[in-house]
Amino acid sequence: MFRGKSPKRGRAARIGVENQTTKTSKQQLVGRFLVVLGLTIGLVTTRPPVSLAQTYPQISLLTFGPGEELYSSFGHTAIRVYDPMRGLDMTYGWGGFRFSENNFYVKFLRGTLPYYIDAYEMNLMVYAYQSENRTIREQILNLSPRQTQQLLQVLETNMRPENRTYQYKFFYDNCATRPRDVISQACGDSLTIPSRSVSTGKSYRDWMNDYLGEQPWAQLGMNLAIGRPADVITTGWQAMYLPNNVHDQFAHATIRQADGRVAPAVAQDRVVFQAARTFKKELPFFFDPNVVFALLTIAVSVFSIRRYRDGKVDRWLDRLLFGVSGFLGWFLFLLWVGTDHGVTAWNPTLLWLMPLHLPLIYWATGPTSTTARRRTYFLVTAVLILVGLILSNVPGGADTLFGLMLLIRCLLNAQVVGSPKRAIERVA
Repeated sequence: MFRGKSPKRGRAARIGVENQTTKTSKQQLVGRFLVVLGLTIGLVTTRPPVSLAQTYPQISLLTFGPGEELYSSFGHTAIRVYDPMRGLDMTYGWGGFRFSENNFYVKFLRGTLPYYIDAYEMNLMVYAYQSENRTIREQILNLSPRQTQQLLQVLETNMRPENRTYQYKFFYDNCATRPRDVISQACGDSLTIPSRSVSTGKSYRDWMNDYLGEQPWAQLGMNLAIGRPADVITTGWQAMYLPNNVHDQFAHATIRQADGRVAPAVAQDRVVFQAARTFKKELPFFFDPNVVFALLTIAVSVFSIRRYRDGKVDRWLDRLLFGVSGFLGWFLFLLWVGTDHGVTAWNPTLLWLMPLHLPLIYWATGPTSTTARRRTYFLVTAVLILVGLILSNVPGGADTLFGLMLLIRCLLNAQVVGSPKRAIERVA
């Protein structure tokens, strides 16, 4: 996602000159010349080659690599319009949002936060992504004058105030699908993407997780929040909700010219800026969610079994664990019924993070609870946990470990693990 930044041109040159007052005027002149030359080369490299015979704007598809922040983890896509005859070099992207929006976080959670199409000068766009060390690739499209004009008209329509905002949907309508749709709309049936209807063999969830491996907590949270719609196996067209997939699909696309000749849709594919290799921060071992939940499960399980052998079942622990599970379940349930994301429905996680644990855990473990009531509650919960874990497609083991911890508490409370040597004593 692009947030506008203004490059501070010439600042480094001015500081360099001011701090070197002992140098001769000749050295200063040489230094200034090298700075100007460097800036000039930097600006020139952002400009694609244009045929001398071409008198209409050149259209490119820009693909920006993933960033370090969660909102930028999947990259970004934009359309570039380069018209040297008019001195125009603009980019159009559909990834903008405003932090100043009223009730920002509420709208974000509900999926009603408006996203915008924004236009920026190419040099500003390059500067912003270079400063974040994100690779920029450009695919110059092989469009005819008529197709170019149609695309410019679509962009103009999108930039009108009444059309600039849209309702963002992560898998279906985002900053990558919008440029894809604009190009497709302008080219019509002359554009052919060979894998458009071909199965990729990967679901929306699978594609998403390819980008979240270095953010395990974000990966766990996002996977718990999305439901069965995320497990649909995608076609090539559907997989283009990710910028890199848009790039790859267009690399193999063809376009029919006015004379009937079929040519590659991409005339040239080049790298505008290559991100430098960096050593990324690794999450400390003991802060990895799989390790955290493994240690928690071991601790709770050992404590529970030892207390059970002593003839005691700690109700406070049940209320804590199942109360937290119920609270999380209500949150996931609200994501399903109270939002417009489109991917949080039919979530099997709700079977083991059941919302009704809060307040049913107090009904099952309260002072007036009977053995039959307690047994029924925990046996039904155990079955739901098993079914939920079987249907779960959450990667890693954190969710399974947490589910197993709850399952152990269910079995102990239902007294089906074994017969204790003495009667069970409730510990509030």
